[in-house]
Amino acid sequence: MSSGSTKNILSFTEDLLIRVYEKLSSGTDRKSWRLVCREFLRVDLVTQNHLRVLRVEFLPGLLRKYTRLQSLDLSVCPRIDDGTVSMLLPRHGSGSESDSLSCGGWARGLKCLVLSRATGLGFFGLEALVHVCPLLESVDVSYCSGFGDREAAALSHAAGLRVLKMGKCLNLSDVGLAKIAVRCERLECLSLKWCMEITDLGIGLLCKKCVDLKSLDISYLKVRNESLRSIASLKKLEVLAMVGCPLVDDFGLQFLENGCPMLQGMDVSRCECVSSSGLISVIKGHSGLRELNASYSCPELCTTFLHCLKGLKHLKLIRIDGSRISETSFSVISTHCKLLEIGLSKCVGVNNMGIMQLVSGCVDLRILNLTCCHSITDAAISAIADSCRNLVCLKLESCDMITDKSLYQLGSFCLLLEEIDLTDCCGVNDKGLEYLSSCSGLQCLKLGLCTNISDRGLFNIGSNCPKIHELDLYRCTGIGDESLAALSKGCKNLMKLNLSYCSGVTDRGLEYVGHMHELSDLEMRGLEKVTGAGLAAVAAGCKRLGDLDLKHCDKVDDSGFWAIACHAKNIRQINLSYCAISDMALCMVMANLTRLQDAKLVHLNNVSVEGFELALRACFVQIKKVKLFAPLSDLLSSEILENLHAKGCKIRWD
Repeated sequence: MSSGSTKNILSFTEDLLIRVYEKLSSGTDRKSWRLVCREFLRVDLVTQNHLRVLRVEFLPGLLRKYTRLQSLDLSVCPRIDDGTVSMLLPRHGSGSESDSLSCGGWARGLKCLVLSRATGLGFFGLEALVHVCPLLESVDVSYCSGFGDREAAALSHAAGLRVLKMGKCLNLSDVGLAKIAVRCERLECLSLKWCMEITDLGIGLLCKKCVDLKSLDISYLKVRNESLRSIASLKKLEVLAMVGCPLVDDFGLQFLENGCPMLQGMDVSRCECVSSSGLISVIKGHSGLRELNASYSCPELCTTFLHCLKGLKHLKLIRIDGSRISETSFSVISTHCKLLEIGLSKCVGVNNMGIMQLVSGCVDLRILNLTCCHSITDAAISAIADSCRNLVCLKLESCDMITDKSLYQLGSFCLLLEEIDLTDCCGVNDKGLEYLSSCSGLQCLKLGLCTNISDRGLFNIGSNCPKIHELDLYRCTGIGDESLAALSKGCKNLMKLNLSYCSGVTDRGLEYVGHMHELSDLEMRGLEKVTGAGLAAVAAGCKRLGDLDLKHCDKVDDSGFWAIACHAKNIRQINLSYCAISDMALCMVMANLTRLQDAKLVHLNNVSVEGFELALRACFVQIKKVKLFAPLSDLLSSEILENLHAKGCKIRWD
């Protein structure tokens, strides 16, 4: 940029610069903006109200700069603990105004705090955060498995809370829930998924106190029908999720028939005691229902249930995966429901004629799941393509009778397609991929176990589908390095790539992968021709890599692992099982990857017991899950195991 152009831009008012800045949607673009000049950096500082922190060592400096935050996400920052929190907050008795502004000013306007999976955080740290954030409206502590009633008591002091996610807080009981219910009466959205200690008593008190609830998730709780009696009193409830509640049955659902007048979405999937009869009760009382998920709950759709569906004029989504369905069912749905999404995964009775009937009426379908509908052929896909021109997602896993004729129809008529799952569709070939590449907006393509595709087919995808961000090539044995060359050149937004057991890929192919700078998730299990040189190329080029699976890459030597330790600093999950890594290389990897949360270290034959101990000592501060070979449980020192448990790390023995 010339100096004259720079002067012209800098003559813009702050308001104009902010408006330009707000047009930048990607994080990469905003990072480039900050690097232009001091004025652009200042605009970023005063405009940015959301911050997602990746590394804890950068947190204090970032919070000093961004003092107008409304949302702070620490879910991918593994070493957050009470000590870290204490350093971020103003010190009591400190007379320094700058100290208060730099360390506590960021908290004054904070409305949203995401602490999901912050297992190192305890009661004192959480209490301190709630105390200094008076405007908190949303808190996410899901998957903090050690959290319980004390932490719930700390959260209850945020009286203005409207959204609270406590999924998998395993020690939360009715006592903690009662404190939240009594003090946080403005709650509108609450998730208690997997909080196994919650009973009907806690749900009853919650429904009496938090009458403004609009969304409630009680999935996998062992609550009984009495809880549904309480939930039925919630006049403003719009969404109820109760996936996998084994003790709730049709009698409980009858309570909802005359309750929850605003209910628009309900998920009763995997409720083994629920049948069509219970769903009929819900449908009769809620003609405004827009979304219904009954997957794996109703073995068969009875006639009465289908008759009731006719009254749901606003229904947009229905999932009945795993049910037995007849051609009559398709006819009723097609005639009376103007659906945007339908899930028929593993449904018995799905055939060409039924699909033709369905799409003849549901022409606005955008998402269709036909996973494991083995009777589907090209005729059904042709009908879908011809009728559903706005389709964006089509799942056809294990529909092994479809061929390139289906992909020709989709490539000709479904030009808005963004996601297609063709896993284990053995009829898919290079010609089919050429047809499919006409869907230039494709973002997610799954081709696992498609053994009839080669570099030629992937070349068309790489050349014509630049928006792809997820590509699954699991066990596509016909593809090799040339495919990766085309993808690295044409698919610059690729973030997730599965190359596991693609036996034709070599170090040369991984050099092309190294040019995929947005890549965050790479699976490369069982690549027998890949060595340390190929892995080093990936480590050097893919700086955003967060999840790496190297299982059974037995030709990779320490040079590759050293490269990972030196360059791939953002890795959060790694699988090194069955790799030829040494004691020293394992220690370097586990010590240098300061964001590492999950490591699989099974059958590392070149690593000694002492090597395992040194590696685990190096990472025990941040590691949350580790998988080890079972015999090591008797060989590792009790001190190591106790330290890991004390830090909240879960050890899985294989």
